[in-house]
Amino acid sequence: MRQFLRLFKILFTFWRFGLVKIVRDSLKPGLVKTLLTIVSWLTPSSYSRGQSLRLALEALGPIFVKFGQVLSTRRDLLPEDVADELAKLQDQVPPFSEAKSIALIEASLGKKISDVFSSFNQKPVASASVAQVHFAVLKGTSKYPEWEGKEVAIKVLRPGILPIIESDLALLRILAGLVEKLWQDGKRLKPKENVDEFDTYLHDELDLMREAANASQLRRNFEGSDKLMIPEMYWDLCGLNVMVMERMHGIPISKLDQLKAAGVDLKKLASDGVEIFFTQVFHDGFFHADMHPGNIFVSVAPKTFGRYIALDFGIVGALSDSDKNYLAQNFLAFFNRNYRRVAELHIESGWVPKETRVEELEGAVRAVCEPYFDRPLKEISLGIVLMRLFQASRRFNVEIQPQLTLLQKTLLNVEGLGRQLDPDMDLWKTAKPVLERWVDKQIGIRGFIDRIKDEAPHWAKLVPTIPRLLVNWLENHQESQKSQTEELMLRLLLEQKKTRTLIWSSMLFAAGLLGGTLFTLIWLG
Repeated sequence: MRQFLRLFKILFTFWRFGLVKIVRDSLKPGLVKTLLTIVSWLTPSSYSRGQSLRLALEALGPIFVKFGQVLSTRRDLLPEDVADELAKLQDQVPPFSEAKSIALIEASLGKKISDVFSSFNQKPVASASVAQVHFAVLKGTSKYPEWEGKEVAIKVLRPGILPIIESDLALLRILAGLVEKLWQDGKRLKPKENVDEFDTYLHDELDLMREAANASQLRRNFEGSDKLMIPEMYWDLCGLNVMVMERMHGIPISKLDQLKAAGVDLKKLASDGVEIFFTQVFHDGFFHADMHPGNIFVSVAPKTFGRYIALDFGIVGALSDSDKNYLAQNFLAFFNRNYRRVAELHIESGWVPKETRVEELEGAVRAVCEPYFDRPLKEISLGIVLMRLFQASRRFNVEIQPQLTLLQKTLLNVEGLGRQLDPDMDLWKTAKPVLERWVDKQIGIRGFIDRIKDEAPHWAKLVPTIPRLLVNWLENHQESQKSQTEELMLRLLLEQKKTRTLIWSSMLFAAGLLGGTLFTLIWLG
């Protein structure tokens, strides 16, 4: 009954915000389309299709809002106007009660709030669809006296969020099935695959130990960096539904007036942001994949002035060496207008069938890329280029990998953020040195030397054992030869014995034959 009522509310919300008309226009001819035509006559809304979808998702609650945010990144599947409208969705969710928050924190820590924190701000400073954040100050302990007076941020999962998520995901799967069956373009939009992808993101975000581990890895990757800061995790205070981390002070990246007033160089900030992203992707193969303005701050403290501060590490992307190689060489080939190489890379990556004709794919890539070269490089969006390449590849049965979808989404965020800070930013000019360094590291002399260094520990362990391995091999070889010789001698002796027996038998037979013949002649004579 609860599922039925929830489904009824979804359908009513769709009608209220005018989605019925949009759904009707997109359906295949049939009874359902006829019924929706009748219902649409009573629809009160006059919003555009993008506005209708955004407002409906906002009205349906935080899980649908987050689904809209994830869906907005699939610009390879959605019309531009719908993707742009969905990108406006924000998590402005009312916080849950202070008493519940305190109870969850104390249950996770196994201690009273007053035993761990010298001060605790009961009013949350941020509230999102799956968690909210409180500020506090730590007390020192006998084990960690250095904790005394440390400012921390405490992230707490919403109580009872998992059943709500599972229920809404089940309804989303039902809707996805209907879209795929009834919508004219339903299969191309891959609604079920998008719901599955959303399911993965949500469940990853529900494990705060996983998020803490992501943050720790990024912090280690950028240790000593003068461009990016990651909060420290307090592991002894972290659990599945509570995470305690270093509190970071800074100005939100979206507050341009405040950044200018503080004296931050926005052009340098834009350039640093691009370099940070491409370093994460091509050097580390591990990147923050939720880099919207709400998760990015800028430090104005004297010692760390102008550095980025990254927050919220629930969604990260990881790339293999083959992924990195594919992307780096694709970008380089694109800007060198080497479309054949772009096509070859698609085939070499295994994402299009091997029997694909290079010339056909090259022509499709040229049709996508060539129009961009009528524009200055600073006006070229690498994210859009990547998306267009994926779209062009689809008719060749390319399978786009989830990690590349995350990369495309993040690249679009980085580009938008960079050009907001510096409208004249030449993203390619900033990114190209990072790509070239990576390619040189992989296939150049530097790469050869680095790989020797990487293998050195293995060699150091192996080299001292070579004499012993050689002696063992010689002994085994000699033993083997000895065994082979002995076997051969036995075979020769056996053959010799057989030959000797055959000779004696032949001689005896001949003697018997001769004796018999003589006896017969004498007897007859």
